[in-house]
Amino acid sequence: MTNTVQQPTSTVEETRDQQSPDQRSPRPNRRRRILLMAVVGITLLGALALFLAGGVFNQAPTAGSEPSMTAVQIIPLIILVVMFVVATKWPLNIGVMGLVASFGVGYFMLGMTDKEILADFPANIVITIIGVTYFFSMAQRNGTIDIIVQSCVRMVRGKTLLLPWVFFLMAAALTSLGTFSPAAVALLAPAAIGLAYESRIHPVVMGAFLINGAHAGGFSPLSVAGVLVHDIAVKNGFPISQGALFTASFAINLILSVLTVVLFALLGKLREGDGQHADLETGSTGRPHGQQILTLVLIVAMLVCALGFHMPIGFVALSAGLLLAFVNIKEHQTFIGGISWSTVLLVAGMITYVSLLQHVGVIDTLAEQALALGAPLLVALVLCYVIGVGSAFASSTALLTAFIPLAGPLLATSSLSASGTVAALAIAATVVDVSPFSTDGALVVANARENDRQRVYKQLMMYAGGVVLVAPALAWVLLVPTGIM
Repeated sequence: MTNTVQQPTSTVEETRDQQSPDQRSPRPNRRRRILLMAVVGITLLGALALFLAGGVFNQAPTAGSEPSMTAVQIIPLIILVVMFVVATKWPLNIGVMGLVASFGVGYFMLGMTDKEILADFPANIVITIIGVTYFFSMAQRNGTIDIIVQSCVRMVRGKTLLLPWVFFLMAAALTSLGTFSPAAVALLAPAAIGLAYESRIHPVVMGAFLINGAHAGGFSPLSVAGVLVHDIAVKNGFPISQGALFTASFAINLILSVLTVVLFALLGKLREGDGQHADLETGSTGRPHGQQILTLVLIVAMLVCALGFHMPIGFVALSAGLLLAFVNIKEHQTFIGGISWSTVLLVAGMITYVSLLQHVGVIDTLAEQALALGAPLLVALVLCYVIGVGSAFASSTALLTAFIPLAGPLLATSSLSASGTVAALAIAATVVDVSPFSTDGALVVANARENDRQRVYKQLMMYAGGVVLVAPALAWVLLVPTGIM
């Protein structure tokens, strides 16, 4: 009797397991249809607004009027916010939305051609991501990354919590000697993120340390950014100390790294996996052989080309990957699959869209409104936030060249320190590059494991949001009111 009762129950359970999720519960289906209809309705209304917008949005601004946001600037900002909400709620690639929005805003609102819309398409960043992930997917498959990981573990004698600091210092050393920060991150991210998974350190923590380290050394007197900021300041009549700029950048990035450890420790997410205090074994993985030796030689060659001859890391990595592909032609399609195409779409779409925001003057208008506030300390704080938020999505270098001259009138009419104010702006523009929409942050996401990439993207975006809130204020508090520089 017991058997006859249990048997139907078992059958029912098996039937439920065989059913698709849509068959099990009709309610999610209903909700999805409602959401889909809502999205389609909003899209149609947006398209209608874009079609009818031509005459309204092409009006010339009145001469001599105070800076204010126009409809052509406000609507793209609203679209940007909507894209963030959608990408946070559903697993949709925000880069695809960014490309579609670029077409909608550029073609229908601004009357731009496709070539004009894609004028700022980040081809160099796309090539960097493709090249680096292509080459290092091969290095991962042939076991070379494992050898590098174990070598790093032996350096810290198995104390894996020291590993983020190792990569912080390595990245700082590379950029302080003149390496552009995306190149340093591109070279170190595959080993750093792979090591994070092996040692059960949160990949966002490792990525944050790597990027902070790259920016800690990014304003040395030998670096591209350090020379650029100094030259712009001198050209605009307020010379700054290069040594002070470098010291301030290193100190603030060091502080942010410490705060990152504290934050993740308080959240209980510093380590992942079961062993909360487990350290990696430092046993030997054997000597490299065959393809591994060739891969290590190519990595050294990439370092020499990128650091010594300042060749573009994307093309160098693609060339090295092609050489490896000739050695193992049978698995070439697998290596192509190792390219992080989702990251390519994400970065390309967002940078293209934000370039349209710059084209219509959104960032310039915000900066002009900040200068109109009057109080010098408040103006400096607002400028730090504007350049920080903008740099989370756009080129930090481009914004530095635009914003540092804007500090001229502020410095000319106040007693603020030129070195402190410019350093605060420069640091606020770069520390937010941990955002997954910047090159550095995108490289961290691209090197995450494929089945974990969406989680890393979302958590890195939340972490970057916290950095955008905290870092500009931290740079301002330490450098502007104190007059320390």
